[in-house]
Amino acid sequence: MPFHRFRWADFVLPSTLQLAPLLELLVEPVGCEITTQKVELGLHEALVNAVRHGNSENPQKQLRVRRILTPNWLIWQVQDEGCGLPPTARAAELPVSVDAQHGRGLFLIHQCFDDVRWSRRGNRLQLACRRPV
Repeated sequence: MPFHRFRWADFVLPSTLQLAPLLELLVEPVGCEITTQKVELGLHEALVNAVRHGNSENPQKQLRVRRILTPNWLIWQVQDEGCGLPPTARAAELPVSVDAQHGRGLFLIHQCFDDVRWSRRGNRLQLACRRPV
């Protein structure tokens, strides 16, 4: 059945690292195994970052995810309650040191999606990939 309109779903959950059930729901409409694997890897990294760094692993805080399906794009917005990642920390490059404690996740996210955008505040990340043909 062709896809002719926009559809979205909102998910709100406590900020924990028990992400498997949510990931399963989020990637359900992808439809292509290779794309699903990339999207799942990138989303997992974004969600873990939101829980660990944005919400400081505080289960009292919420994690919000919106999944938007358009005729040409699959889009996910991941939002935490943190103060946001400053623009200078949003780089898509690998860290200079192989032993660096942080930075590989953002590089990985950029590799998994066709488009990555941050809200001005830096606490909402929008991830998009073109629909598989």
